[in-house]
Amino acid sequence: MSEKTELKNGTDDKEIAKETDAEKPIISFKDVSKVYTLYRNSREQFAALFYSSKKLMKHKALDGVSFDIMKGESVAIIGRNGAGKSTLLKMITGVAFPSSGEIYVRGRVSALLELTAGFIPDMTGRENIRFRCYVFGLRNTAIDEIEKKAIAFADLKEYIDQPVRTYSSGMRVRLGFAININMDPDILVIDEALSVGDNNFKQKCKAKINELIKKNVTVLYVSHNKDIQDFCKRCIYLQSGKVMFDGTMQETLKKFPEFAN
Repeated sequence: MSEKTELKNGTDDKEIAKETDAEKPIISFKDVSKVYTLYRNSREQFAALFYSSKKLMKHKALDGVSFDIMKGESVAIIGRNGAGKSTLLKMITGVAFPSSGEIYVRGRVSALLELTAGFIPDMTGRENIRFRCYVFGLRNTAIDEIEKKAIAFADLKEYIDQPVRTYSSGMRVRLGFAININMDPDILVIDEALSVGDNNFKQKCKAKINELIKKNVTVLYVSHNKDIQDFCKRCIYLQSGKVMFDGTMQETLKKFPEFAN
């Protein structure tokens, strides 16, 4: 995507470039659609590797979605099951790709989606923290800092040096949240992550998310309950893969009161 910038007299071109970057959306969707092929069985899926068939069923998870999100915004993505929320988040995190349209994501993304995914069971909690940081391409100095913060946040005590396979599901969730929330992201993506864990840990997580929002981190939050009101000022409502409404939280909850409960 090319842009022409007209230089003003006496203005440094680096300053203008910096101003231009600040005005760009940190996330941008331009007429994005995503179509999944539905297979009746594994044989049909295997056959599709070698030839195409018009008989295969298609499902359009997203249909011409467009929006811009600026740096520092906190945005709720709401809608009923099957509306396309998870597909949208997967595209932002780079797990899925559009069938058509354009997506721009600028900055480091930390995703609180499947918090326990990617752990190596025979490695300790401490080793898993470092391993996940290496996967993200972080350097040792940054990893050392994240390791300290994550261990303190998870509060697993002596279990941090035990194999993850010995952890309960709640302990794995605590570790997963602690790693992702402390990676100093530019964009934080949350998908129902606060629906798990004990109440004290939930409050701790909420406080950390609010801290990141104050630091101008962009937050995208998917939830089916009133948690969305705690963090988000803007709301995008999806229905059948389309953006049906994009406005303030107050306007959205007035228009769709079922999400206020």
